[in-house]
Amino acid sequence: MKLEIYADVLCPWCYIGKRRLTAALAQHSGRARVEVAWRSYELAPEAERTPGPTAAEAMAEWWGEQAPARVEHIRSLGAAEGLELNLHLARPVNTFDAHRLVKLATDRDRADEMMELLLRAYHTEGLNVADVQVLRRLGDQAGLDGDEVRAVLAGDGYADEVRADRRRAAEHGVTGVPSLVVDGRPPVPGVQPVADLYRLLEHGLAALDWSG
Repeated sequence: MKLEIYADVLCPWCYIGKRRLTAALAQHSGRARVEVAWRSYELAPEAERTPGPTAAEAMAEWWGEQAPARVEHIRSLGAAEGLELNLHLARPVNTFDAHRLVKLATDRDRADEMMELLLRAYHTEGLNVADVQVLRRLGDQAGLDGDEVRAVLAGDGYADEVRADRRRAAEHGVTGVPSLVVDGRPPVPGVQPVADLYRLLEHGLAALDWSG
């Protein structure tokens, strides 16, 4: 079964969804039959590489008086999953290079580790995930070859793959993140209770067995 996860580093819901999906997969006996593929979905493709206002400040502009309650809701949901979501530290930036690094990690079977490090760096540590030095360090922590990371970031490696994910998202009807696509079927929300994600895996594997 192929499970595609459309996500962006800037999205706190993606971090929450990743943690819940990890728990659902860990509980499922068919985990070895699930191929997880991280798909790039840039929430702010026109964003600069230099950090500006914090995520919390941006949310205050979007939501006005409702912002503090919504920020606290996101923070508390993250805390329930063992995550520290510091929206007052996280500063949105361009994530194109971060997505390219995930693509390199995918080719080296380190995509999950790479995505986890990027999400933590942005949401918990408030790091600039568009900064080349930060990305090099995170790539090293993920177990990637330093020379490969530098070559990718210095050139345009995996740029076409990131852009292809944009088109793939449109083809599948993905309009927000996190979204899950199971074996090419219509997307479903990626933020669900662990029990519901478990059932999603169960149904997907059952459909695979039936079709086979």
